[in-house]
Amino acid sequence: MYTLLLPLVIIILFFIFISLRVIQQYEQGVVIRLGRYARSLNPGVRFVFPLFESVKKVDMRIRVENVENQDIITKDSVPVTINAVVYYQVVDAQKALHGVENYKKATSTVAQTVLRSNLGAHTMQEMLTEQKKLDDLLRKTLDESTEPWGIKVTGVEIRSMDLPEGLRRAMAKEAEAERERVAKVITAKGEFEAAERLADAAKVISQHPVAMQLRTLQTMTEIAAEKSSTILFPYEMASLASLFQKSSQDEPTTLSDVIQKNSKLNDFDDLMEN
Repeated sequence: MYTLLLPLVIIILFFIFISLRVIQQYEQGVVIRLGRYARSLNPGVRFVFPLFESVKKVDMRIRVENVENQDIITKDSVPVTINAVVYYQVVDAQKALHGVENYKKATSTVAQTVLRSNLGAHTMQEMLTEQKKLDDLLRKTLDESTEPWGIKVTGVEIRSMDLPEGLRRAMAKEAEAERERVAKVITAKGEFEAAERLADAAKVISQHPVAMQLRTLQTMTEIAAEKSSTILFPYEMASLASLFQKSSQDEPTTLSDVIQKNSKLNDFDDLMEN
């Protein structure tokens, strides 16, 4: 009796062993029964009928697909080489297996086509300044193309744009000229504001003559802080004219005579001080 039951128990245990399938947390199982879709299996230990059913596991995690470099001619006839990255996730395992032969290759191929067709309709300036907007447009367009396959595109990012060497130099010159223009405008505004302040200060000083003398003394004090400095004291032309007028009343003289006379007086004063 026991000899007959033992093979039967072994067969049952073997049947149970080959009927169990372990589905990982990040996977989803698709059960095919006699060539047709039967059901989907969630993560955990699941039972299938051997010989009649088979299980195909699909990774449900987000995948990162690097799109190959694409040579694109922009709307303004500029050749550009684009490198992008696509983030997508399988949301329906049954559609991913039965809707397309190879959903990974299909997604990559469609991404290349969408990249060329959409970016080719924009100018180079738009690609440089509106990259976030273009990323959203590419993601939306690619997601609409892969939706029948049970694939959700979560993001598209343009990683790099390789421009021709001549265009790079031209853009560098343009940027440098723009920076110089801004610097000149800022300098001109600073000089204009400084001129306005000086004009206001001149009006105040003209109303108070003593302020000019105080300002002169303050400037001389600041200069005298350096022992090695030579101070040239300004002499007003009005005083020099009065000196000529006074000298002409005594006797006719020239400018050189006046200077010589004054120098003699200075020498005499120095002699008296010694």
